[in-house]
Amino acid sequence: MIVKKRLALGLGFFLVLLLAACGGESSSSDGEELIDGIEDPHNDEVVNIGYSGPLSGPAALYGENTLTGIRLAVEQINDGGGFDVNGQNYMLNLVALDDMYLPNETGTNARRLVQEYDTPAIYIPHSGGIFASQVFNEQEEFIIAAYSSEPNITEQGNDLTVRIPPTYDVYIEPFSEYQMERFGDKIALLPTSSEYGKDWTDALIPKWEELGGEVVYEGSVDFNKDTDFFTIVTNALSEDPDVLFIGGPSEPTALIAKQARELGFEGGFLIMDQAKLDEMEVVLETIEPLEGSVGTLPLIHSEYPGTDEFVAQYNEEHGRNPGSEAGFNFVMTYALVEAMKAAGTVSDTHEIMAHMQAGLDNFPEEKMAYEIKEIDSNGGFSVPLRMGVVEDGEIIEVIPE
Repeated sequence: MIVKKRLALGLGFFLVLLLAACGGESSSSDGEELIDGIEDPHNDEVVNIGYSGPLSGPAALYGENTLTGIRLAVEQINDGGGFDVNGQNYMLNLVALDDMYLPNETGTNARRLVQEYDTPAIYIPHSGGIFASQVFNEQEEFIIAAYSSEPNITEQGNDLTVRIPPTYDVYIEPFSEYQMERFGDKIALLPTSSEYGKDWTDALIPKWEELGGEVVYEGSVDFNKDTDFFTIVTNALSEDPDVLFIGGPSEPTALIAKQARELGFEGGFLIMDQAKLDEMEVVLETIEPLEGSVGTLPLIHSEYPGTDEFVAQYNEEHGRNPGSEAGFNFVMTYALVEAMKAAGTVSDTHEIMAHMQAGLDNFPEEKMAYEIKEIDSNGGFSVPLRMGVVEDGEIIEVIPE
């Protein structure tokens, strides 16, 4: 059974894709970004935090959206005078490197960030890069702030990893039930070909079949190489599916949905959680092609204590609405600072991790773009399940029961 809550839907401001593809307006030519006028990142009163994610290529918008949330938190903390740990005041400095969504580049970036900037924490927004960095992050003693819903990230016992969003496996059954009830039981699979997409697919297929469904086509899309989806979408639709499983970064995922509609598909879209309904709508300039979609609930429709303030501040700075990437990573940055304060150290990463729950307990309510009350024993933030669907041109909140 599901409970639906109808929500107003607005396009907001259109995204400037070209700027996002270039990695943001303030990045320097070598991919580094020194925030808020801090000229000496090696000053003893500066805490460097790192970022390695896609700032160029087809996933650039996704990477930039993640980075903007961290950046906004850093700017706010520094504008407020920094933060105090054991009587010492510190400022934050964000060093951002482009990994082009390639795991091997992430590993290279992570080593560079630790060796050159002594970063106690590095934000990584894709599972391939997270896994590549988990090979050595415990030995080199840096925390991975992992923005990925891949369950294995925190199931393999890495003591210095925080998984920020909920795991994707919580979505699979309610997403599947909704689509089966509305459209039918035949599904074609066209997710991203990344490891994350493969894992999502491996979890979806048995659940879909357990619920009585049939997989009529299995394919994937390499968004680092493919820009024209006509052939693979045509092949999938030739099997007459009721539902298409699509996902990856929002921009190319939106274009797959558009192409499917242009080819006559009238069924539903089951959208993996990396792609966001509101971001896809902006890319398409209309919600119409997404009718019948189920995905995660956009941040702008959430009602946490600090959501409205965060959305307003983000709009003031960027001229557009924030997505969940920005919101979750904004929250993670404040939680990290509170954990450092509780731990009494900005460098002992094991102590910082041990005090992450205290960081959540001491989290300033007015900054709660999302409300995260606890971190589990594996290092994953516990976040309530919320999902959204598109019905009659509107996003509707769906609450699984």
